[in-house]
Amino acid sequence: MDGDLKKKILIVSASFYPDKSPRSIRTTELVREFARLGHEVHLLTKKNDEIHVSFEKKYGVTIINFGPLKFPRIKLHDDDRFFLHYLKRVLRRGLNLFFEYPEIELMYRVKRALKSATGYDLIISIAVPYPIHWGVAWSRDENNLIAKTWVADCGDPYFGHENDSFKVPFYFSFIEKWFCRKTDYLSIPFEGAKAAYFKEFHHKIRIIPQGLSFPVKTDNNSYVKNNVITFAYFGNIESYQHYALPFLEKLNSIRQSFRFIVYTRREDFFKSNLDDRTLKKCTLRDYVDRDVLLDKLQCVDFLVHFPYKKGTQKSLKLVDYSFLGKPILEYKNDPYSEQALMEFLNFNFEKRREFEDYTSFDINNVCKQFLELIHA
Repeated sequence: MDGDLKKKILIVSASFYPDKSPRSIRTTELVREFARLGHEVHLLTKKNDEIHVSFEKKYGVTIINFGPLKFPRIKLHDDDRFFLHYLKRVLRRGLNLFFEYPEIELMYRVKRALKSATGYDLIISIAVPYPIHWGVAWSRDENNLIAKTWVADCGDPYFGHENDSFKVPFYFSFIEKWFCRKTDYLSIPFEGAKAAYFKEFHHKIRIIPQGLSFPVKTDNNSYVKNNVITFAYFGNIESYQHYALPFLEKLNSIRQSFRFIVYTRREDFFKSNLDDRTLKKCTLRDYVDRDVLLDKLQCVDFLVHFPYKKGTQKSLKLVDYSFLGKPILEYKNDPYSEQALMEFLNFNFEKRREFEDYTSFDINNVCKQFLELIHA
C-alpha cells in the first residue's frame, strides 16, 4: 500500500471473535479487512490472551483490553424457587431498563482506556451496547479529538428502538443527544432506520450496511430436494416473539411430517412453546461459526423469517438467507402467511420473499465507505 494512503484506525466494540453475534461479526470483519488493506488497526475490546494474541499475530493488528469488568450480571438458576426466580428476573430487567446495568460500566472502561489515545485518522465505535458510544463521547473533547473522524456505528436504534416490550426511559434521550452531538457521523445499516433517530442529527447519518465476507459458491453447494420438507431458522428469537410465538403454535396444529432445524441460544423458548409431538420433528442446535452455518443450511428446502413490526429495523440474517438462495417464508401471523406456510410445506414456494442484494454487503465495499468519511 502507498504510505500516503495508510490510515491509523481504532475500532471500539464490546463484541469480537470468537463471539457469535451480529456485532461480533461486524467488528471481526472490519478488523480483518482494514488490516488486509494495509492499514494500522487497533481494536479496543474485551481481550482474551489465550485467543487474541494469535489473532494479532495472524492479522497484524493490535488488540487493547478494556480491563476487567466488575459489575456482576444477575444470574438466573434453574433450581431457584419461584419467588426468588421471579424477583431476580424483575431486578435484572429493571436495572437494565432504568440504568443500562451492567453494560453501563463499559462507558467508564472505554473512557479510561482512551485517556491517552491520540493520532488516529478514524474511530469506529460499534453498538450495541450503547455505552460503547457514550464512552468515546466522554473521552473526546476539544483538546484531544483522538481521531480526525469518529463514526458511531449503530446496528440497532437505542432510544427509538422497536424490539423491546418497554420504551427506554425519557432521560436516556439526553444521553443519546449528547453523544450524537459529539460524533461526526452516525452509520446505520439501511435507510428505513433513519426514522428511529432524532431529526436534528439526520444530517450526520450515513447508510453503511453490515460488512460480510462470503464463501465461494461451488458445485458442492448444489441443493437436493429432501424427502421430508426441511426448513430452518437461526439467531436471536427474543426480538421476533410477536410473530414467532403464533408460528410455533401453528406448527403444533400441523399433522404432516416436516423437519425444523433451529440454531439458537434459547432452546427453552422452543421447548416451552412446542408440544412433544412437534418437538420430535425439530432439531435444536447451539450457535456455530458463520461459515459452518452457511454450509449446513445448504441442505434445507426453505428458511423462515420473522420481520419487525415497524420498518425502522431490519434483520441481518436476510443477507445470508439471500446468499444461500433458498426460498424465504416471511411469517407475519396473517391469512397470507398461513396460506404461504401451508404451500411451502408442500414444496410450493411461489409466495417466497424477494431476495436482498447481498453483494452490497461485501466487506471490501463497506470498509471503503468508512474510509471515505475521514476528514482531511
